[in-house]
Amino acid sequence: MLAIQFIRNNRDLIIEAQKKRNFNVEKIIDNIIKLDTLKRVKQTELENKLAKANIIAKEIGALYKAGDEKKVSYLKKESSALKTSTKIIQDKLTKIGNEILELRTKIPNIPNENVPHGESEKDNEEIFKSDIFINIPKNAIPHWELAKKYDIIDFDLGSKISGSGFPVYKNKGARLQRALINFFLDQNIYAGYNEYQVPHLVNSESGFGTGNLPDKEGQMYHVREDDLYLIPTAEVPLTNIYRNVLLKESDLPICVTGYTPCFRREAGSYGAQVRGLNRLHQFDKVEIVRLETPGKAINALEGMVEHVKKILSALELPYRILKLCGGDLGFTSSLTYDFEIFSAAQERWLEISSVSIFNDFQSQRLNLKYKTKQGVKQHVYTLNGSALALPRVVAGLLENFQTNEGIIIPKALIPYTGFDIIS
Repeated sequence: MLAIQFIRNNRDLIIEAQKKRNFNVEKIIDNIIKLDTLKRVKQTELENKLAKANIIAKEIGALYKAGDEKKVSYLKKESSALKTSTKIIQDKLTKIGNEILELRTKIPNIPNENVPHGESEKDNEEIFKSDIFINIPKNAIPHWELAKKYDIIDFDLGSKISGSGFPVYKNKGARLQRALINFFLDQNIYAGYNEYQVPHLVNSESGFGTGNLPDKEGQMYHVREDDLYLIPTAEVPLTNIYRNVLLKESDLPICVTGYTPCFRREAGSYGAQVRGLNRLHQFDKVEIVRLETPGKAINALEGMVEHVKKILSALELPYRILKLCGGDLGFTSSLTYDFEIFSAAQERWLEISSVSIFNDFQSQRLNLKYKTKQGVKQHVYTLNGSALALPRVVAGLLENFQTNEGIIIPKALIPYTGFDIIS
């Protein structure tokens, strides 16, 4: 969420910047500025009335001592009228404040200057491609057929228990899942991230804090009786650890990681592109979150990108990195890098990680600040990334490492799986 002072002072800059997203915010910005002007006028009016009421209260006290009951009675009536009028102004200010907040939540984050122009994922910019080459058999098959052949993932059983998009992992498939989770967590911990176990349901304040509400409300599972939401990503509870917190500059950077299942309704998702593990309603993911000072945030983003590259290289998977264009950029993000692995069996790229910087967009919502060494309070910059999302990593491992003898396990994972082949 953009700061109100920033909106007030940078109208034209915001309108121009949002064109990179192909989003016209001129009307919203002008309405905010209009309401903010009215709010400041009303605030001044309120302060003047409160000051006058304070003066009258002192006068009444002095007149009581002097015994001037006639003037006391007159001033009491004036004081009562002031209380009524100040209550009206306070109610008006609350209404205006709520209207401004609602409008502010409709404005996406300002794209970073390095975000390329574009309308959709077709316009994303490839900035890196690994030189890893996979040579699969001529009779290679996609992961959903491999899962059935080796009895490691049961999609039909998941549909029986819950519905489509809820697979059941079995035997070595379940062990592979657990191995990947532990491997990812260990890699993150070695890189300096502190591990957390967090709730899988969050309240609406947490959803609002990270920008998932109200923007992605339709994609989140909602437990209406308790007004709780199943998390779409560990980013939500991990980042909300620091909601309404004032940090010291010496506390930063803060680096946390956590494993959680993730739940997404994925309404409207269907077809061949979402078969098997390609798109699920429930899946496992290991997340990394960083809190940084503004001056160090971009370097931290590049460090997160390098970290994910190391993990993928260790898994020996062919991958590439895309810089998302304005038209494909998430609502809360200022700059996002997507990681995709290549599935030789499906002959397509599969997204397995997004690494993003949000500047102070989330911390404005979270009321998350730090005090500088000079004693000035500033909003923290937040960043996050998948390290990594499991379903498409599993799909890539199964498809790219299939042989006529079975599915080979990458060397880095063998200490975690306890086996070197699925056969």
